[in-house]
Amino acid sequence: MVKAAVVGATGYTGVELVRLLAGHPEVELVQLTSESYRGQKISEVYPSLDGWAELVCETLDPDQVTEKAEVVFVALPHGLAMGLVPRLLEAGVRVIDLGADFRLQDPADYETWYGKEHTCPDLIPKAVYGLPELNRSRVQGARIVANPGCYPTSVILGAAPLVAGRMVDPVGIVVDSKSGVSGAGRSLSLTTHFSEVNENFKAYNIAGKHRHTPEMEQELGRLWGGKVVISFSPHLVPMTRGILSTIYLDLKENLTYEQVIEVYREFYSHEPFIRLLPAGKLPQTKEVTGSNYCDIGVALDQRVNKVIVVTVIDNLVKGAAGQAVQNMNLLFGIRETTGLLGPGLYP
Repeated sequence: MVKAAVVGATGYTGVELVRLLAGHPEVELVQLTSESYRGQKISEVYPSLDGWAELVCETLDPDQVTEKAEVVFVALPHGLAMGLVPRLLEAGVRVIDLGADFRLQDPADYETWYGKEHTCPDLIPKAVYGLPELNRSRVQGARIVANPGCYPTSVILGAAPLVAGRMVDPVGIVVDSKSGVSGAGRSLSLTTHFSEVNENFKAYNIAGKHRHTPEMEQELGRLWGGKVVISFSPHLVPMTRGILSTIYLDLKENLTYEQVIEVYREFYSHEPFIRLLPAGKLPQTKEVTGSNYCDIGVALDQRVNKVIVVTVIDNLVKGAAGQAVQNMNLLFGIRETTGLLGPGLYP
């Protein structure tokens, strides 16, 4: 049994981790931390976990965490993991960081996009970007896994086959994404107040201002072998879970739909959590809610020679906690799908 701890267990991502790990047949949850709910059972904070997880939430003590755990999931806001991870690594545990602190490989990019200096830049090259479909072999030997953001997961998986095949123009990829409100976290905010979100639909942080933009460009740039430029427009929609991303890519030459979809079939032929939809079908967020799947639909607009890719994920599962468990399975030689198989919740 892998002994696991969750730091930041009472946020939406943290509690989704607890839910998945509590049902994982090869994991023992040994510690949960929460500053807001210290001294309370996790099942008191989230009664849905009654009978599944009864640990008491504790104040974070790095020494205590490392005494108990082999792997630590860090589900904290950006800027906090970098102060904790060096101590965890020194103690010999493996770390899966669900925040942004180790996703960007250039410390200067972190300072530019997150507005603060990275305090342990020497650890950044040791972190593996934890998108298993692209980096499976590297994840298996990692000490630090930088779990991808939810928007980037949906976008990178949608664009990767064509970018890796150098079949599209790498400059000028356009992405339009919609996210449910849980992506903003559990903290109170006017922008996610019911009266502000209900019966409303809005764009935010457009025109190169969203912090996930460099993450997408970095990982797709690795596949391309050079610079990739994305115009990313995120939107908030009045639903709890889910991300739908529509990706517009300019083909470099004329191709048929069958030629395009064959690229996707080959690229994802052995991926357990990628589902390609048949011609004429496009995915919906409800079809992946509560699951670790990424559903992909592909269309070809021959009139303008564009491929339009639509992807859907559950932002809290494949976009965060489920992908983190997938990475943990790889780290410890467990079958990758363990604890994650099952259909989504519908309706």
